[in-house]
Amino acid sequence: MNPTRETHHCDDLMEALTAFRSSCSVVHRWGGELAGRLGGGARLLVAGNGGSAAQAQHLTAELVGRYREDRPPFSALALHADTSSTTAIANDYGVQEVFARQTCAHGRPGDVLMLLSTSGASANLLSAAAEARRIGMTVWALTGPAPNPLEAACDEAVCVNAPVSATVQELHLVAVHMLCEAFDQVCEENAAALRRPSPPAVSVEGGAL
Repeated sequence: MNPTRETHHCDDLMEALTAFRSSCSVVHRWGGELAGRLGGGARLLVAGNGGSAAQAQHLTAELVGRYREDRPPFSALALHADTSSTTAIANDYGVQEVFARQTCAHGRPGDVLMLLSTSGASANLLSAAAEARRIGMTVWALTGPAPNPLEAACDEAVCVNAPVSATVQELHLVAVHMLCEAFDQVCEENAAALRRPSPPAVSVEGGAL
């Protein structure tokens, strides 16, 4: 077999990963902000189609379960995972509404909706983004190459510049793990701050009470 054909996929991934490094600070910031919001009682909703649905469910599993070290669970829902609701909505309202209707049901102001799409053009994700912003949620997206409609419909997006969907999805998984790393780091810092003893109270005369 031609060695070039054997390594072509890896070469594409390495090239895209090099460009993706410029997005690391955004993903890290998302993880920190998400830790603050979910720690304060907010909820994360995540959606995608096909392989992106698997990535979405991977993210929620890391947050409801754990990423590395043990910590409290946080509220995160993969909207495609409720197959009864998804199929009922698709049957009664059309496929384009499967995520928007669930976003309307579960989302609240201050919650976060994260959407994953290799094309950035899925109608059901665009409908969900519009519904989330109507509610007052923050909307983030992981997409393929920019510009794309989903990028424009969200508050913020990380767009992977790669020629094929497989490479885009592989870097979306990198982003998911980076987000979880930052999330856990902030959770750890917050827990440590709560354990730290408070300084002794001081009287108006300057002595400790």
